[in-house]
Amino acid sequence: MLRNDLRGEGLRAKGQVPGPRGKAVSAPNWWEQLYRTSEVSQLPWYTPDLDRDLARALETYLQPPARILDLGTGPATQAIALAKRGYEVTGTDIAASAIGKAKHAADREGVQIDFRVDNILESRLPDEFVDAIVDRGMFHVVPPEMRPRYVDAVRRVLRRHGLLILKAFSDKEPRQQGPYHFSPEELREVFEPAFDVLSIEDALFHGPGPRPPKALIAAFRRR
Repeated sequence: MLRNDLRGEGLRAKGQVPGPRGKAVSAPNWWEQLYRTSEVSQLPWYTPDLDRDLARALETYLQPPARILDLGTGPATQAIALAKRGYEVTGTDIAASAIGKAKHAADREGVQIDFRVDNILESRLPDEFVDAIVDRGMFHVVPPEMRPRYVDAVRRVLRRHGLLILKAFSDKEPRQQGPYHFSPEELREVFEPAFDVLSIEDALFHGPGPRPPKALIAAFRRR
């Protein structure tokens, strides 16, 4: 059973919305309520700038121009920052309200981004659509039984030898509420043999709160 705070009650307190997991990840109504009723800058995963670990991984593995999918774009800050760096960006989210706000944000910033409502677990995106996928906090709310579907979907959408850059909560994070926590070994187990593991490193999941959760930043190459 989902706790009240995972049903969307009391969602507006700064940094107090724990990331959902389990059935909520594939429930559009949950996310729709969240983005319709919340100020996106108050969500705990919000950061106004390109995530520093994503930026470093892209500088290492994929320079622009290239086509990137921002998976679970949410506030769209990552998609906007990537577009400003010269990437061709598609941003997807399960919530239509998130996509509506994302379009307005991109217009304000003067960047062109292809925004679409899409659930990666039932994705309608074309095969071999992008050179890279960035996932800042979507995978770590996917329940164990749905993870093979996630792996199959991102592999299908990526071009041959495409790049997946993923940020997820680490098992070193002591606070257990919210998303699933992973060790490097667990990430390897999920993504091999569909992907080559390029790197898995310790990181932090920065947001508006004072204590960023411990995270992992991982880079995978589609086989």
